[in-house]
Amino acid sequence: MPPALSGIFVVGTDTGVGKTHIAAALTRAIVRDGRKVGVLKPVATGATQSPDGWICDDAARLIAALENPAPLERVVPLLYSDPLAPSLAARRAGKPLSQAHVEAVTNKALAWWSERVDVIVVEGIGGLLCPLAEGTTLADLAVALDFPLLIVARRGLGTLNHTLLTVEAANFRSLRIAGIVLNSPEPQTDSLAEALSAQELSRRLPGIAVLAEIDHQPDAAWPDSSLFVNWYQQARPSRFPAQP
Repeated sequence: MPPALSGIFVVGTDTGVGKTHIAAALTRAIVRDGRKVGVLKPVATGATQSPDGWICDDAARLIAALENPAPLERVVPLLYSDPLAPSLAARRAGKPLSQAHVEAVTNKALAWWSERVDVIVVEGIGGLLCPLAEGTTLADLAVALDFPLLIVARRGLGTLNHTLLTVEAANFRSLRIAGIVLNSPEPQTDSLAEALSAQELSRRLPGIAVLAEIDHQPDAAWPDSSLFVNWYQQARPSRFPAQP
């Protein structure tokens, strides 16, 4: 881990909650503030192989948020075609994935970025306990990187349980939490749950801020100004010294 590189790790309470949507938005916000920022999604599944190489929608959205384009392999070093948890997708591809390999390719990408930027936005896959490599979950990578977590939760019914479970899993591993973003990946129904989720999470999670509530809008129509947060200040370097 490059010791000078600050980062923020965007994790979800589930799949499909809008992690890439939020990661790209806060990347654009940091760029707009004049900071040098990189993006990294260590593992992605559901990608497509073409004659010209891999096509990954999440990677394309993250790269588009940058001031300058970056090579795909520096943004998503591990790609799989099956839309499954990484450990399953890798096993089906005939190459079981080890945690050591995940961390090695992640650190290689971080070393590349550390020479070019001063903050990195890392996006996870699935939820915090999503199976990542054989015998490990995304939480193990979060521990290894030790960047503060930005928890993206679905705005609506069920988010209290999912968010509280995610926070409990993070606290159990002594992970730092930058805050929570409640996102609406689908059109809202104006339900009571949507209206009261942020208030109830604040009551049950003292000291953890709900940093933003995002209404449903197409990516292209969503203004960065809807996130009135200094995201650069939410990022932190690892608390652990780099290994020689």
